Amino acid sequence: MSDPIHHECGLAMVRLKKPLSYYLDKYGTCLWGFQRLYLLMEKQHNRGQDGVGIGCCKLDMPLGSAYLFRERSAKRDSLIKVMEEQLGKFAKLERKGLIKPGKRRFPDQVKEHFDFGGEVLLGHLRYGTSGKFGSGGCHPYVRRTNWPTKTLMVLGNFNMTNARDLNHHLIQRGQHPVFDTDTQTVLEEIGYHLDEAHDAIYRRERDLDTDGALIPSIISRELDLRRIIERCGKIWDGGYAIAGVVGNGDAFVLRDPNGIRPCHYYEDDEVIAFASERVPLMTVFGCEMNSIKEVEPGHVAVMKKDEDGVGCKLRVAPFAQHGELRPCSFERIYFSRGNDPDIYRERKALGEALVPQILEEIDDELENTVFSFIPNTAEVAYHGMMDGLRFHRRNQVKGEILKAAESGDLSEDLIDELILRNWPRGEKIAHKDIKLRTFISQEKGRDQMVSHVYDITYGVVKPEDNLVVIDDSIVRGTTLRKSILKILARTNPKKIVIASTAPQIRYPDCYGIDMSELGKFIAFQAATRLLEKKGMQRVIVDTYHAALEQLKKRPEEMINAVRAIYEPFTADEISEEISVMVKPEDMAWHGEVKVIYQGIDNLRASIPVHNGDWYFTGNYPTPGGVKVANRAFVQFYEGDDRRPYDVLI
Repeated sequence: MSDPIHHECGLAMVRLKKPLSYYLDKYGTCLWGFQRLYLLMEKQHNRGQDGVGIGCCKLDMPLGSAYLFRERSAKRDSLIKVMEEQLGKFAKLERKGLIKPGKRRFPDQVKEHFDFGGEVLLGHLRYGTSGKFGSGGCHPYVRRTNWPTKTLMVLGNFNMTNARDLNHHLIQRGQHPVFDTDTQTVLEEIGYHLDEAHDAIYRRERDLDTDGALIPSIISRELDLRRIIERCGKIWDGGYAIAGVVGNGDAFVLRDPNGIRPCHYYEDDEVIAFASERVPLMTVFGCEMNSIKEVEPGHVAVMKKDEDGVGCKLRVAPFAQHGELRPCSFERIYFSRGNDPDIYRERKALGEALVPQILEEIDDELENTVFSFIPNTAEVAYHGMMDGLRFHRRNQVKGEILKAAESGDLSEDLIDELILRNWPRGEKIAHKDIKLRTFISQEKGRDQMVSHVYDITYGVVKPEDNLVVIDDSIVRGTTLRKSILKILARTNPKKIVIASTAPQIRYPDCYGIDMSELGKFIAFQAATRLLEKKGMQRVIVDTYHAALEQLKKRPEEMINAVRAIYEPFTADEISEEISVMVKPEDMAWHGEVKVIYQGIDNLRASIPVHNGDWYFTGNYPTPGGVKVANRAFVQFYEGDDRRPYDVLI
C-alpha cells in the first residue's frame, strides 16, 4: 500500500501458568514471560510503529504493594526503547543488590522489585490516527481503585462505530466520562459492570457479617468476567479484539460477533498466549499451525487463577450472539505478515487473478514488458502474478508446438524460438531504503521525501517496453501521483500499468483502519468527477439529502445512500478516470499510464473465508457501519474533515 494509511493495531498477552521459579529452573531466567511478550510484539511490529504500551499484573502481592504496572511511549522506535528501558531497570536492580541472581529468593525478589516480573503481561502496538497522537493515546488504558477486583487495564485493536452513543449511555447513568477515545469509553463500560458485580458480592458478604479480610478472596472467586462482558457487548457496535486484566489477575480476551478483527491463542502446560496474528505465536512458541486456535467471533476467553496456586484455567465461551462472519479482507491483502501459510497462498492468488486484465492492457506483448512490484509488501502477489503469466505463456507454447507437430513443421529452431520469445520478464525496479522509513512516517512532507526512499534500477527497461507494477492497493492515489509514478517514469517505458491486488476502495472503514474520509479516496474522486463531466451533479446533491434522511433513522433501519454515487458507472469507467487523475502533469515523460483494479469476484475467489469487503462494496456487517458511511458523505459535502466515527460528544 503506497498511500500513507494509518491502520490496525496489534495486541499480545502472556499468562504464565507456573511461578517465576519454574521458568528460572527450566529456561534460566525469571523474565521468560517478559521475553515472550517482547517477541510477540516484535513479530507483529508491522501492525503499529507509532506507539507501544505494555502492562503487567502481579498475582498475590502483599497488602500495601503495587500489583499493576504499565509503560507507554509514542517516541521513535518506541518498542525497542521501552523494552531496553525496562531491561536497564532490571540491571540497575541487580547493581543495587535488590535482586541477587543465584540466591534462593531471586524469583521472589524479581517479582517484588521489577515492574514487569509478573504472571500476566500485556502488549499493544498502534498507529497514531491524529496529529495530536502521543503516549497518552497509547494503550493500555487503566482504571485504578484501591480494590484489586475493581481495578482494570484494557487494550485492543478496534473502533466502535457508536462511540458517541456509548458516551451518552454513560452520561445517562449519571457518570462523568472523559471524552478521549472509544478506548476510554470501552474501559468505562467494562469498569461500570465490574463495579456492579463487585459491589453486589461485597454487600452480600458484608450483610452476612463475613470477616472483611476474607471478602476479597470471595469476590475474586465469584467474579464472572464472561457475564460482565456479555452485558457490555449488548451496546457495542464495531470490529474489535480486546484484551484486559483485572487487578486480582483475572484476564480476558474477546472478539467481536462478526469476527472483523483477528485474534489467535496458544496454550500448553506453561503458558497461555494471545496475539492478533497466528504466525507470531507459532514462531515464538515453536509450535505447529494446528496448535494455534482462533478466538471465535462473539466469544471471550477468560483466564482465572486456580485457588491453589498461580496456575489458571482457560475458558472460552460466547458473550454475544454470533453474527454473520465478516473477517476483514484487508488483513489478508496487506495488514498481516505474509509468512502465514494461508495468507501467502491467498496473496499469490490475488496476483495471479490480475493476469487476464494485465495481458489485455499490454496486448499480450510479453516480450516487450517488464513486470515488477512496489511497495515491498506486494512482493508475494508479484510472485503469484508471475506464476500466472508463465502458466499462460506455457499454454501458448504448448499449443504452438502441437500445431507445428501436426503440420510437420516442428524443428529444434522453432522450439527454441517459441520458448525464448515472449517470455514473462520480471525485474526488481524499485528498491526501498528502509533506513528512511521512520523519517517520513508522518504525512507532512512525505510527498517530497518519498522519492528518496526508493532507488531505481536503471538500464533494465527499454523505451519500447511496457512497465507493469503490482501494488497491494490504491487508496488515495496521492503518493502514486506525486511520487511513485515520477519514480517509475525515470526508467522511460512507453507505458506504465499499475495493477492493484485490491478492488477500488469506495466506502469508509470504521472498524479499526484509519480509512474513513470519503473525499480522500481516489475512486470516490473519480466517480464525482465523472458525474460532473456528464452533467449529473444533481446525483451528488440528492445523495447528500438522502444521507441526511437516513441519519434520522435508527442504525438498523438505514441503507447506504452513498451507493448512488457509483451506480451510473462501471468499474472500468472509474478506473479509466483514475488513470487520468494520477498521471502527474509536471514531468517530462509523456507515456501512457493505466491503473487496473482487482475485481470483486476475483477477490472473493482468492480470499474465500475473509469476506469482509465493505470498503469495496458498501456491504457493512453492522448497522453502525452503514451509519458511518452516510455520515461520511454528509461530512464530505459540508467540508467537515473529522473522521465520521470519531465524534465522541
